[in-house]
Order: sequence, then structure tokens, then C-alpha cells
Amino acid sequence: MEWSQIISDPTLQDLPYKIEQNEWGHIEMSPASNKHSFIQGVLLIMIYQHCQNGRVLPECSIQTAKGVKVAAVVWVSEQFLAEFNTTTPYPRAPELCVEIISPSNSDAEMAHKIDLYLARGAQEVWLCDLNGHLRFHTYDGPHPQST
Repeated sequence: MEWSQIISDPTLQDLPYKIEQNEWGHIEMSPASNKHSFIQGVLLIMIYQHCQNGRVLPECSIQTAKGVKVAAVVWVSEQFLAEFNTTTPYPRAPELCVEIISPSNSDAEMAHKIDLYLARGAQEVWLCDLNGHLRFHTYDGPHPQST
């Protein structure tokens, strides 16, 4: 399926799951918890307060080499918005992509997502666990803090 078909399919609306697409066009779903939602809200506010000249977006779809992935939170610059506005999915990763690690996510899966976002143009990828601990990644690998 194409992403446009997935997001317009009425049977997939209002699911209590995050939907992504793998490299074969198949839908992948992961259940969302209120803890996930709470952390997502905190991240949205934190990034909004610290990043200027851009927007903070939740649940942002990004076309990657392995299908459409949906980052929990992203920050996009005004330049990014001028180029892509609300294109769905974004053909390039926003400058900052954040994933919230759920119990069902493996380390290998999260490392794969980091690589996919960086390969698509993200400058930084954050991973946040359900305790609120952040890990920061760039092309150079892990960093002790955000650049």
C-alpha cells in the first residue's frame, strides 16, 4: 500500500496504535500507552522552549529507505517547512527526530530507526525511554548531550 492509501483508509482511523510501514509496504502497528503520550507531551514542550525558528510536531511521517516511519516528535526549521509544508509523508527527515522507546522495541530496531532518519537527512536523533532518559545520536554516533 502507498502511505496516502493507509492514512485515508477509514478502517485504520482512530486505532489505539501507532501505524508505520515497512519496506515491503506492509503496515506495522505498535500499541501506545498513556505513559508514552505523557512523555511525548513533555518532549513537545521541552523542544518548543529550546528550539527557535521552527515548529515542533508530534507523530510525523517520514519516508525512509525501509518504508514510512512515524517519529514521536520532530523539530522542523522554517526552511524545512518552506520546502515541504505539510507534505505527507515528508520525503526527507526533519532536522531533529525523537523516538520514544516502548517495551516492544528492541535495541536493534531503535538503532535501525536512528540510521534510517540520519540517512534521510536528520541532523540529530533522540531516543527517550519510558523513564524519560534521553540518548542523543548524530552521524558521528552517540553523544552525551544534544548538539
